[in-house]
Amino acid sequence: MRVSMIGAGYVGLVSGACFADFGHEVCCVDKDPAKIEALNRGEIPIFEPGLSELVAKNVREGRLTFTTELPAAVRGAGAVFIAVGTPSRRGDGHADLSYVYQAARDIAAAIDGYTVVVTKSTVPVGTGDEVERIIREARPDADFAVVSNPEFLREGAAIADFKRPDRIVIGTEDERAREVMTEIYRPLYLNQSPVLAMSRRTAELTKYAANAFLATKITFINEIADLCEQVGANVQDVARGIGLDNRIGSKFLHAGPGYGGSCFPKDTLALIKTAQDYEAPVRIVETVAAVNSQRKRAMGRKVIAACGGSVRGKTVAVLGLTFKPNTDDMRDAPSIDIITALQDAGARVKAYDPEGMEAARAVLADVDYARDAYDCARDADALVLVTEWDMFRALDLRRLKAALAAPVVVDLRNVYRPDEMRRHGFTYTSVGRG
Repeated sequence: MRVSMIGAGYVGLVSGACFADFGHEVCCVDKDPAKIEALNRGEIPIFEPGLSELVAKNVREGRLTFTTELPAAVRGAGAVFIAVGTPSRRGDGHADLSYVYQAARDIAAAIDGYTVVVTKSTVPVGTGDEVERIIREARPDADFAVVSNPEFLREGAAIADFKRPDRIVIGTEDERAREVMTEIYRPLYLNQSPVLAMSRRTAELTKYAANAFLATKITFINEIADLCEQVGANVQDVARGIGLDNRIGSKFLHAGPGYGGSCFPKDTLALIKTAQDYEAPVRIVETVAAVNSQRKRAMGRKVIAACGGSVRGKTVAVLGLTFKPNTDDMRDAPSIDIITALQDAGARVKAYDPEGMEAARAVLADVDYARDAYDCARDADALVLVTEWDMFRALDLRRLKAALAAPVVVDLRNVYRPDEMRRHGFTYTSVGRG
């Protein structure tokens, strides 16, 4: 099947490459000529394990192409996916749907024959209705259907998630559209991935509900971690004790500095605003967003406390900048708030991240970037582990201690064992292990 992907960002590029790998003929469209030129040269604009190789393979085999020309890509396509950004709108927190609606107008001008228009972008309830209205108004004669098909990809594991999904959500009540979507995802039937057919509005809400629930789980265990520190309990044992209950599950029960990234902060806020508009406020999610926002800055205060109550004139080394490992995404990363809090308190900050330093330079000022973890630690008065990259999980503790000016380590991901760190002579602080 011929498939067009409007938007060659994270979701569009991963989805397009994976659809091409299934055997479909995919054309990714983006308005940014520099991005398309780079992709045509084989340069991938984001870091995602395995993506560069997957793109190169499918380009080489002629199933994946890139262009800035939307009309040519859309004409003759059986399905056109909208995978453009929906950032938080400045000022009010609602999802900014201007890119989605512009894509709908551009698609309307180009479609010929029966076309399934699919919103892959994360969009509020009712967006599909508006996309349909825009296309119908522009092209009353067009034969098309609008479907919601939200993505559930984790950055750092997106290709595996796409090819072995927990579920495929298809939001449409149009039988022809459902058949087209079923055919697109047919290669996944071997994996017995369940296809959940539902109404378009239900599919749109399902995506937001999923992300809000995961954000709630993270925030819950973070608050339990704070309580553990006060009562002398261990949050990791609590997490195991509740996570082995099948009704709860063990995923997303790792205490840390709070959630970040391109999805949870934006999507929880958009859900809150949608719920307020419909006079059905989601108080739990409102609290989750507020608690998480405060937590990141509080982690900066935790570091200051570990340094004796003041970091003025001191050097603090930060390991890990991206919001999670195996990505170069700095959007809403906890490291930003932590570093800003330390700088506001008078600290000089050194940092190292294996993939995120280029993106970090755009959002963090006055940070010295190091060559590796030990270079980062050299002559620092404290070291903070913010993102749990694999390379930080087994550091040479003797070498680390020798590099530091003072053996102070704040482990915000609970990577190391407190007894082992104390045995090596570190003043060690972690999260929720009171």
